[in-house]
Amino acid sequence: MIRRIRLRAGRPGSLRSRLVWGAALLAAVAVLAAQTIGFLVLRSWLLNRVDQQLDDFVLPQQAFARDAYPDQVPPPRNPGSVNLPSDFRLTFFDAVGHKRGILGGGKAPGPDLPDSVGRLQLADGRPATVGAVSGDGHWRIEKKAAPDHTSYVVALPLDTFDGATSKLLWLNAIVLAATLTGLIALSRWVVRIGLLPLTRMERSAQDITVSDLSLRLPDTDPRTETGRLGTVLNTMLDRLEQALRERESSEARLRRFVADAGHELRTPLTSIQGFAELALRHEGRSSAERREADRLIVQNAERISLLVDDLLLLAKLDKEPDYRSERVDLLSVAADSVSAAAHQSHGHPIRLGALGAGTAAGEDGNEEDEEELELAETTGDPHRLRQVVGNLLSNALTHTPPGTRVDVRVGTGRAGPTSGGTDRPGRTSPSPPLRAGARICVLEVADQGPGLSPEAAERVFERFYRVDPSRSHDHGGSGLGLAIASAIAQGHGGRLELETAMGRGSVFRLVLPADSGTP
Repeated sequence: MIRRIRLRAGRPGSLRSRLVWGAALLAAVAVLAAQTIGFLVLRSWLLNRVDQQLDDFVLPQQAFARDAYPDQVPPPRNPGSVNLPSDFRLTFFDAVGHKRGILGGGKAPGPDLPDSVGRLQLADGRPATVGAVSGDGHWRIEKKAAPDHTSYVVALPLDTFDGATSKLLWLNAIVLAATLTGLIALSRWVVRIGLLPLTRMERSAQDITVSDLSLRLPDTDPRTETGRLGTVLNTMLDRLEQALRERESSEARLRRFVADAGHELRTPLTSIQGFAELALRHEGRSSAERREADRLIVQNAERISLLVDDLLLLAKLDKEPDYRSERVDLLSVAADSVSAAAHQSHGHPIRLGALGAGTAAGEDGNEEDEEELELAETTGDPHRLRQVVGNLLSNALTHTPPGTRVDVRVGTGRAGPTSGGTDRPGRTSPSPPLRAGARICVLEVADQGPGLSPEAAERVFERFYRVDPSRSHDHGGSGLGLAIASAIAQGHGGRLELETAMGRGSVFRLVLPADSGTP
């Protein structure tokens, strides 16, 4: 508990207060340093002026002439012989070093000098500062040599010096206090103006948190730090909003997936349960009735088994798909799939051709293409790729009227708006586009059926989605075939595309990266 309190007490204040007090502290240090330097320079200059006056003061030789009374101490004063300034004080010492007398007067107390020159500890020509006889005044003194090994001390009061330095100190203190007060007030205003974009960003962030995630920060000037921060935060909000939308969409798809799976499973389970209860209640049925009930039970059980297998395959493809990696020729895969689907075509003519060989509506199905078939080699799992082509052919045969021609076209090219692999208007795919210009292998399954509406084309790759709303297994299956085919294509580094329009048929296109050996 004590440690937590200490941590809280040591937390820094707001950015505004730290900027204000930091600027005030730096200004105080700068002003104080300037005042200290100025004070020291002025003090040294004034003290040098006093020392210069002491150096320039020299008594004339006649001031030391002896009169008829050599034993008189101090010597008689002769005001007319020496003209002393009023502020100077002279103290004389004899050859032995004893004080002989004082010359000069004034109201201020004189310097406090010892009776013996030896106790001064002062060399000739080197000034020093001593206190006054009484009070808090100071004197500047300098020792000078006189004839006959005598000496005298010249003194000047430092009242003017002390008064000037004292007034300067008070002035500096007042200037420092006024400067800091004004600087703090000005800094608060400047910092408030400078941090105004951050304040607006804070309010906008609060509004975004409370009300609407679609709001954005207003300050995005790239020339300022706050503007760049606002740009980054807006980008982060865009990604967050997109992630939330994707999450909501994913949750909605998951709920719809669970509901559709439950519906698909409930129908055959209900049939199995009904026929089983019927068999238990009516033991005297004929053998034909029992065989029909058993056949329907087996049929619905197979339907459940296929549905569960598809669900498990989708879960495996979503989690960690395990594909074999070997060279696969899409032309051979297409030929095998066309041969297998021909037995269940129900009157649909199926033709294998080269990519780019157009088949217009009403064109004779027996007309051969002028273009030659080419190898389209890629790397992948041949079993899974055959499953994709089989699903596409089964989808075309199931959702088109009998007699509708189905074209399977195989070839290579470059990813682009024409050959496939990239997005363009009228093209739908649940997978991201490939790099434009990349070498690709393409397998198209095109039919001349009724086509799909734009709304149906956008949802055709969703799981359990069927254009036929009847949800009958005999009209479109469970709606997992295209979802499985799209997952396998994306797992191979490619994608499955759809181009369709009402009344113009549909083209499902499998686009895969071309093998490194493909020219």
